[in-house]
Amino acid sequence: MHGFFSFLQANPYILLFLVVGLAVGVGRLNFKGYGLGMVAAAIIVGCGLSAMAAANGVAMKLDEFTKSLFYYLFMYGVGLRVGPSFLNSLNRDAIGYTVLAIISCLVGGAIVVAGAMLLDLPQGVAGGMLAGSQTMSAAIGSAEQAVTSGAVALRPGTTVEDVSAMIALSYGITYIWGTVGIILICKYLPRWWGMNARALAKEYEAAHGVTNVDDVGLTAYRAADVRAYRLENSELSGVSIHDFRQRYPMYRVVNIRRGDSNLGADPATAMALGDIIVLGGRLSAMTDHMGLIGPEVPDSKALNIPLDQGTILVTHKEAVDKKLGDLATSDLAGQLQLTAIERGGHPVPIGTETQLKRGDLLSVVGHKGAMDQAAALLGRIARPSTATDLLTLCVGMILGFLIGLIQFPAFGSSVGLGNAGGLLLSGILVSALVSRLRYFGNTPNAARNILEDMGLVVFVAIVGVNAGGSLVTQLNGSLALSIFIIGFLACSVPPFVVWIVGLYVFRIHPVLLMGATAGARSHSGPAREAAAEAGSSVPWLGFPVGYAVSGVLLTVGGYFVMLLAG
Repeated sequence: MHGFFSFLQANPYILLFLVVGLAVGVGRLNFKGYGLGMVAAAIIVGCGLSAMAAANGVAMKLDEFTKSLFYYLFMYGVGLRVGPSFLNSLNRDAIGYTVLAIISCLVGGAIVVAGAMLLDLPQGVAGGMLAGSQTMSAAIGSAEQAVTSGAVALRPGTTVEDVSAMIALSYGITYIWGTVGIILICKYLPRWWGMNARALAKEYEAAHGVTNVDDVGLTAYRAADVRAYRLENSELSGVSIHDFRQRYPMYRVVNIRRGDSNLGADPATAMALGDIIVLGGRLSAMTDHMGLIGPEVPDSKALNIPLDQGTILVTHKEAVDKKLGDLATSDLAGQLQLTAIERGGHPVPIGTETQLKRGDLLSVVGHKGAMDQAAALLGRIARPSTATDLLTLCVGMILGFLIGLIQFPAFGSSVGLGNAGGLLLSGILVSALVSRLRYFGNTPNAARNILEDMGLVVFVAIVGVNAGGSLVTQLNGSLALSIFIIGFLACSVPPFVVWIVGLYVFRIHPVLLMGATAGARSHSGPAREAAAEAGSSVPWLGFPVGYAVSGVLLTVGGYFVMLLAG
């Protein structure tokens, strides 16, 4: 084994990607749907390999520059993802969800700091406990930044390696309950309050016309349809498309074929006997007036209407806060089908009461002309692209580093956001500009996911490898128990506080509050379990705002709990 570890020591890149690869494999293992995930696995694998190497007389250490680079890319990617939703949280209508997220972060952070100080735990424990108990792995980086930047003075006899080891240790001890605990709490809170989440969700769906986004898949059902009919009803002969629309607002004439010519759908065009009339509308409307025009015909030439599909980015001020139900009476109704809404990287249920927010992505399919009209009404069509605007990426990174240089007096010294916090803020600003000005600076989801996933797992893997050698000497049963108890409280107490405040102060609907509680912890897993418990997608409506706010607060929180815990 000594030879194997010596080989890895001499080939650090092989070591790094061995740890990352093993972490991805271990992270995929699960028991009844629960698993570590690749980030937590990276800590365990990295520490484990490094500790085994140390026992064989080989000291493992990976480059600090590489560690910082990948962490900085991750932080910028997080900013790009949460930017639109984070800025939407500043909206007056989102204040309740924003406050709940702030409360959750403050309560969790206070428990961590108080526990570390009362029990006089080693430096680094506070940052690791926050990251693990709140399942915010990014807080590991900000906790380390607090030490490496000099904002936190090392205690006598303590080295930077010791602090990193304690961050990794406390993260690993608290992470498992941090993940499982919040999932169980969000899932069963309504039961503990004597509520039937499934019944409440059905009532909400009926009242607000919400559909279940979890029911998506390839099915034969289409909410809207286009069909062709031969005009044999003499009462409609000579009636213009405009007048027909006034009589039957549930239909849209999308084409008229007369002889061998397609006349299109000019409102002034009058229908004539024998014309092939192509109607668009909701599937239910197609059967409401059987025989209104005449028999249905499979006229391929008449139905050969250009269709388009794309994603509309909501940017126009007039569209923000507009309900989907209000669009059902517009001229676009029946010509377009809304298949999905994405907000802050997560699906939002489609219902008549669902309100559009700036930065929402609407997946739409329908007639090409109608698509252009919808884009003009709501924002602009965001055409998918596999190209990444590297110039915008570079400018955003430079801006983040410049923001990180800004210092201000606090805690008896000068502190600032640092590189990590600056990049997070820069990502938010860039994504906000993208969603408000024009669709530029393209960073496809796949590219952004690489920034986040690869950035974080590589960073955590290096932390684990560098910490593993000294970890064994610092670990003991009493310390591990103290860390677990504080982490248990930091995970378990905040969601109950959020639930009570949300239910009795803000009077949020319980099923929405299930999602809001998950969002306040910036964890999508509990939201999925809450949706499963309720048998509905309604919890996802309460999720995005808290998710964005707590994602930012917890990410930088590692830095501040390290400052406060000393």
